[in-house]
Amino acid sequence: MKSVCIFFILGCCINTSFAQQNNYHCYPTNWWTGMKWNKVQVMIHGDGIAGNGISIAYPGVKLDKINKVENANYVFLDLVIAATAKPGIVKIKINKKSNPFSIDFEIKAKRKGQGKYFAQGVNSKDFIYLLMPDRFSNGDTSNDRFTDMQDTALDRSSSLIRHGGDLKGITNHLDYFKELGVTTLWLTPVVQNDMPQEKEPSGLLSGYHGYWITDHYEVDKRLGGSEAYINLVEAAHKKGMKIIQDAVYNHVGEYHWFVLDPPMKDWLNNWPAYQGTHHREEVFIDPYAAAIDKKIMTDGWFVPHLPDLNLANPYMANYIIQNTIWATEEFGIDGWRVDTYKYNDEKFLIKINNALAAEFPALTGFGEVTSNSVAASAYFTRNNIITPIKQNILGVTDFPVSNAMLAAMNEPFGWTTGLNKLYSTLAQDVLYKDPKNNCIFLDNHDMDRVFSVIGEDYNKLKMGITWLLTLRGIPQLYYGTEILMKNFKNPSDGMVRLDFPGGWEGDKENKFISSGRSSKENEAFNYIKTLADYRKKTSALTTGKTMQYIPSDGLYVYFRYDKEQTIMVVSNTNDKSVDVKTLRYTERINGFSKMRNIITAEVHYCKNFSIEAKSCSIYELMK
Repeated sequence: MKSVCIFFILGCCINTSFAQQNNYHCYPTNWWTGMKWNKVQVMIHGDGIAGNGISIAYPGVKLDKINKVENANYVFLDLVIAATAKPGIVKIKINKKSNPFSIDFEIKAKRKGQGKYFAQGVNSKDFIYLLMPDRFSNGDTSNDRFTDMQDTALDRSSSLIRHGGDLKGITNHLDYFKELGVTTLWLTPVVQNDMPQEKEPSGLLSGYHGYWITDHYEVDKRLGGSEAYINLVEAAHKKGMKIIQDAVYNHVGEYHWFVLDPPMKDWLNNWPAYQGTHHREEVFIDPYAAAIDKKIMTDGWFVPHLPDLNLANPYMANYIIQNTIWATEEFGIDGWRVDTYKYNDEKFLIKINNALAAEFPALTGFGEVTSNSVAASAYFTRNNIITPIKQNILGVTDFPVSNAMLAAMNEPFGWTTGLNKLYSTLAQDVLYKDPKNNCIFLDNHDMDRVFSVIGEDYNKLKMGITWLLTLRGIPQLYYGTEILMKNFKNPSDGMVRLDFPGGWEGDKENKFISSGRSSKENEAFNYIKTLADYRKKTSALTTGKTMQYIPSDGLYVYFRYDKEQTIMVVSNTNDKSVDVKTLRYTERINGFSKMRNIITAEVHYCKNFSIEAKSCSIYELMK
């Protein structure tokens, strides 16, 4: 793989003429004055860099230590940036006898508006829309492919190859998200994935999804590069929306430059022979777990072409922590969703979460934890479980609730099935410090699309959307669900990651506008919009308490309430209408005389009523 010089629109750290000739790289590429993380470990990578003297002369910046490691192509400089340091260019002087030179390391002024205009955090008041940039919309065809990259393929007829969607395409449709009621966009990774196609059972696969990182400090130019990313974030903020970015701490692509030339032997989690993880998160809560099983869980590789990072290595830990801080400040994002969270070194996770919280107090994150139980899910966030290590991220992707909602839509009513699975799953919220910080969802980019899972039954979908937007937590909608996009992961994940119709010039259908959608698609879109808009102004649904009643004969009733409002949600999974006897719910209904259906606006007295088969109703109680 050829070395690539890294240049950013907002300033680079490498002297341009020298970098082009000698391929020296500096990470992080720059830093800021007034940061809490003011002891910055700068990695310099270049041929024989460790054999040279290094010095710095800049007011307020001290070169505290030069760390030389096993590979002479690396040095790690421990810099201390005083509060008195002014923005400017720090000259890192490399005293090479034959050709002395310097590397420019920029110190910038911090962004303004932290916690209000950026690093705002995402909470239960938000409504997240998850999308994959390559598959959403192509706003700039000039960046579709580059001949100097490992993978130059572009083929929209294949679900495995890049399609050309980019960040400009997302920016172009911000008004669409606003219309739908979305407050936050979650993008799969946007950093460079300069990997060749990988051989998969279904064929040759491109890294269109973004999870094969080859450079943490460069936004993939096929998505538009850093300028397009900054433009998207700023445009979203101007419209009152937030941006969540996907982070991957656990692994990188096998063509990452520091994999091809690692600084030290234990930079990666190496084994005598290939060792994959066993994916069993139970080892963390199992009081009988073997140490080797815990090691294989965190140090085993996710797949053979994704080298596993040794986050117990302090140099590696600093590299990832600083990059995450850097990206937050550089691009002005509002939160992080951390991919493959449960596979990371536990002590590292605590350290990076503390560092982010110290630097950006309002910033939030949630970890992807595909767990088989509520206990395992709760373990990876702030919880009420007695364990040797206490995790500290605010929330997780709530797979137990996701699975329970799918079961409630699909399974027949039984003691532990159907609605009772949803009820019993929520009953275990006692394990979480604050379950409202969990991200809840019906599907995502790694799952079969919900509309297919429920047999394309629109009534079931309405029920699922109702739960999604009225239960506790941060709701996440997968792109296209609002227009009834469907499919199973057969023969590959690409089948649930198809293009949004209308995102490419020349598309026969344009689902971004109502006239391009069918009547049923508009019905789905408008239902989500109506409920999302109502949710925004209803504190009971966003931050209120929950009270649920044990389901009975396919009928499930729960309340969301606070001092301002009381909302009653009634679900009937039966094939026939059911009478709802309000006496059972006196504890929450007492004191109210009327109830208003928030979808139809119909008002009736708080007396017994009937709910149609396979339906949900949402009522705001009135005095």
